Amino acid sequence: MTVVIEILKAIVFGIVEGITEWLPISSTGHMILLNEFLTLNVTKEFWDMFLVVIQLGAILAVIVLFWDKIWPFAMKAHVEEEAFTVGGVAVKKEIMVNWIKIVVSCLPAVLFVVLGLDDICDEMFYNPICVSLALIVFGVAFIVIERKNREKQATVCDMYGITWKMAVWIGVFQLLAAAFPGTSRSGATIVGALLIGISRKAASEYTFILAIPVMLGASLLEVLDFGFALTGSQAAILVSGMVSAFLVSVVVIKFLLSYIRKHDFTVFGWYRIVLGAAVLGYFML
Repeated sequence: MTVVIEILKAIVFGIVEGITEWLPISSTGHMILLNEFLTLNVTKEFWDMFLVVIQLGAILAVIVLFWDKIWPFAMKAHVEEEAFTVGGVAVKKEIMVNWIKIVVSCLPAVLFVVLGLDDICDEMFYNPICVSLALIVFGVAFIVIERKNREKQATVCDMYGITWKMAVWIGVFQLLAAAFPGTSRSGATIVGALLIGISRKAASEYTFILAIPVMLGASLLEVLDFGFALTGSQAAILVSGMVSAFLVSVVVIKFLLSYIRKHDFTVFGWYRIVLGAAVLGYFML
């Protein structure tokens, strides 16, 4: 019965992960708050690994939904767009170039981790007060930027139109999420993309795909650090969280792409401010 209860808790955490990973509202802030009321009865080492590795479920949703935009290989006879061939296999140029841009956007975060700055920032900023402030600051940023952009036309409306310079800037903004927990990885990259003239749709799609190498890498590091010696109950808890994160992510990603066709991100900015104030008030009182 105890294991069943922990599995049900893991499913709830997976649901929250699936919602908050893709909406620009910070999964970290929500996980901190949820953990105050619903705590997994596991070791700290497993908990730290669980929080990162359940993201694999969310990433799988991106891979499934965006397969046609991330898989560059096809049989030559079935490819209509511009491509180059290797043997009998066609490589879609547009997708391959986009992957190189994704790698460029990842480089600042990779350098950040290699230098060990992520551990330093976690020690300094991974606490309810700093997370709350990050939620509020970026909430305000969303509202301000959207108001400024109302009279402007985006210069890039398609993900494949993102330039190399833009890819670098998006990587720099992603670095803010790595340095300051509560910023939200998707929130930081979308805010950065909007600032440099990328449309909401293109910014969101690029952000989703950018998450694939980032979150796969983070999950791999956590698994290697924890080790592969999972007990049966630990494996069941982890898989339950990943599956629920996957199923919810599919729905949330579809919702967001549909929502931004007619709306901007202002509502998420206000939500972040309210959540940040709630978290701040809860932990201060």
